[in-house]
This record gives sequence, C-alpha cells and structure tokens, in this order.
Amino acid sequence: MPVDHYENFPVASLLLPKRLRRPVEAIYRFARAADDIADEGDATDAQRLQGLAEFAEALDRIERGEHPAQADFAELAAVIHAWRLPVALFRDLLDAFAQDVVTRRYADYPQLLDYCRRSANPVGRLLLHLVGRADAENLRRSDCICTALQLVNFWQDIAIDWQKERVYLPQADLERFGIGEAQIAAGCRSAEWAALLAFETGRTRRLMNEGAPLVHQLPGRMAWEIRLTVQGGLRILERIERVRGDVFAQRPVLGVRDWLRIGGRALRM
Repeated sequence: MPVDHYENFPVASLLLPKRLRRPVEAIYRFARAADDIADEGDATDAQRLQGLAEFAEALDRIERGEHPAQADFAELAAVIHAWRLPVALFRDLLDAFAQDVVTRRYADYPQLLDYCRRSANPVGRLLLHLVGRADAENLRRSDCICTALQLVNFWQDIAIDWQKERVYLPQADLERFGIGEAQIAAGCRSAEWAALLAFETGRTRRLMNEGAPLVHQLPGRMAWEIRLTVQGGLRILERIERVRGDVFAQRPVLGVRDWLRIGGRALRM
C-alpha cells in the first residue's frame, strides 16, 4: 500500500511522538491506497469497486482476529489490535471511496458534508483514539477540522477534479451564483465565480475555526501537528481568495514563506 502522493499537510511528521508514527503511518497508508484504487489508473468502475471490496474483506478478517490474506494488511492488523481502533472507521473510508467511483455530483451542501463525514472525519477520529482523547466534544471539533480540510482540497482542486469528470461544488450553490458547468470547463474567472468561491472559502474557514480549539485538548506534539495542519488549511483558503477563486491558472499550494507564516500563526493559537 504505497504512499507517494503530494500532501499539503504533514503526515506522521517529526512533530508526532515516536510511538505514534507507526500507527499514524498505517492509517494513512490504508487510506491512501484505498483512495488510489478509487481514483488512479485506468481501471473500470467494476474493477475499482472490486478492489475496494477486497479491502473490506481484509477488514472483516482483521476484526475477526484472523490473519489477513494480503500481506500488506499485516501491519494494519497489528496496529488495529494493539491500539484497539474501531474498524468501523476504516469501513467508513472505504464506503466514501466507493462513492467516489459512482458519484460525481453533489446536490447540496448537506450531501457533500455526508461524504466528508466518511471520507475525511474517520482519520481525525482515529488519531483521537490513538491519544486517548476521543470524547464527544473532541470528536465534534475533529470532525469540523477534517471536513474543512477536505473542503479546502476540493476548492483547491476544482480544475483537477473537472478533468476526472467530478464537481464537488454543490449543484445548489452553482445555481445560486449563476454558474454552469460549461464555465468550469472554460476556466471561469467571472465576478459570479469569484463570489461563489468566496462563499465556499468563507464557510470552510468558519468550520475550521470552529474545530481549532481542539488543539488545546491534545497532548504536546500532537497538538502542534494539528496546529500546523489547521493553519495550513487556512492559508490555502487565503491563497484561493487572493486570486479571486481562479484555481485554473495555477493550483494554490504552500511554499516556504507560507510555512514560515503558518508556524508563526500556530504559535499564537
């Protein structure tokens, strides 16, 4: 289950306590590999769904205490058992990735949030289980952060997703701002498009800020990891807003100067 993709946000970085790096890497490796099955290469939809079904079968074996048939899952099985992680959260990820294979449009914001609940929130919840802080309020704030990060990625990757025939902007929002998909295809730079992206980034920022107090409930290094992650997401939103939503000319990414600013802001959280 290789992990070789560009990531905006740190994964199992040096800020994490050494004892957590192995389980965090196992979680991200599973998520990244399953996402690749749903999203990469030239497989048919049926082949993608079959690949995800094989991952689900491996989870079933792990939950029963059996040795997974696939050698790649041995490390994940060891981590799940050692840390008593809820297997249901891994199943949620697979469910979201399977949805990605067959669903390419979202009617409204609640429908998009439901996707994020399964595609992003499980990772944050698993991290809280690793540090023994999975109470109701922490889980809620973690969900806010993870959903916001997923939305940041959607707004950042509008042009990339269009090439994959996917539109994560809710259809109701496109209609509200008078945007048709032909305008996305043409790399829309209108005032209406700028207003739409300002609306989406503003809503995403509020969600991120709602979750941000979670950092004060986390132990040492983990808290710093999440501080940087939150500030990284907020910085991407700023970059999108600075170009008035023009994510077509150049995908907004973080550079060295951004990370210096992110570090300073993380100190003040």
